[in-house]
Amino acid sequence: MSFSVSGMAFAQAPAAAPAAASQAAPTQTAPAASARRPLQLQTLPSETKADPFPAVNPKYFTAKTPTVATVDGFLHAIWGYDPNRIWRVEAIQTTAAPGISKVVVFVSEKTANAKVQSAIFYTTPDGHYAVADQAGVVAFGDKPYADLRTKLTERADGPAKGAAGKEMLLVEFADLQCPHCKEAQKTMDQLVQDFPKARVVFQSFPLVELHPFAFQAAAYGYCVAAKSNDAYFTYAQAVYDTQGALTAETGAATLNAAVTKAGQDAAAIATCAATDATKAKVNASIKLAEEAGVDQTPMIAVNGRLLPLMGVPYETLKTIIIFQAQQDGVDGIAPALTGFTTH
Repeated sequence: MSFSVSGMAFAQAPAAAPAAASQAAPTQTAPAASARRPLQLQTLPSETKADPFPAVNPKYFTAKTPTVATVDGFLHAIWGYDPNRIWRVEAIQTTAAPGISKVVVFVSEKTANAKVQSAIFYTTPDGHYAVADQAGVVAFGDKPYADLRTKLTERADGPAKGAAGKEMLLVEFADLQCPHCKEAQKTMDQLVQDFPKARVVFQSFPLVELHPFAFQAAAYGYCVAAKSNDAYFTYAQAVYDTQGALTAETGAATLNAAVTKAGQDAAAIATCAATDATKAKVNASIKLAEEAGVDQTPMIAVNGRLLPLMGVPYETLKTIIIFQAQQDGVDGIAPALTGFTTH
């Protein structure tokens, strides 16, 4: 049973019933916010009956918040794209830390003899965040991606394809010197074709510690885009096609050639890229990516839901986009999906 596109990586839990309510909250320091790593769950004994989960025991529900409905809403937001996945909230407990609640969820699939697994996370007193070993701190609630969606709607300023409106916003965070980003462009081109009513934005996130020409390439890109949105994508593809030449000896000439291929004046773009104003735009784009929790490239934000672009099957990515559109009340993106199970 695979949960590799979960939206959250939960801590492993003992293969047993929830612990007594007196169990203390975890003492380890939470890692940086992240919501993209594969879900890691502890396997429990298989069940063959129609309902694979243990009966809910009220003694394991000692915390007033969050409610079962809130937890179910959260899990539906991250897992609901998969109609084969089922779960049940088995415990919401107080901990030794005031206001920190421990949540235990059992998860399985509809297929015969599917194993039951457990997931554990903790919620903060304000109800805004969940904390888990692998995921760190993530937004919690039945609309966990809403805040990032708003932030990207307001601040994602890269060149774009598709719709003019931002009701369905797909933001790719990428680095022009990143080999995986180059590979991901086929996926991005297919998304533009398959979702013509979505706005697809390229947002620069140069990983300067890994790729010495990434920042300069992003700066050139901002200047090209200021002249022509469409020219940017010609420029970007030309840079991807010649990544191997982004070296100390030939890097500047390679970027100039890409600008020329995009129909722009290489000298003018180089001058523009060297200005403090352009550098500030690149730094602002880096800051936006970091605030969003982007920790690798390429990644895509689907109305605020961050996903890796590498390693996720294209049909799964499409399914998540359609599901997220439904969650956000965006009509006309694609034929509706049915059969989602919340718990």
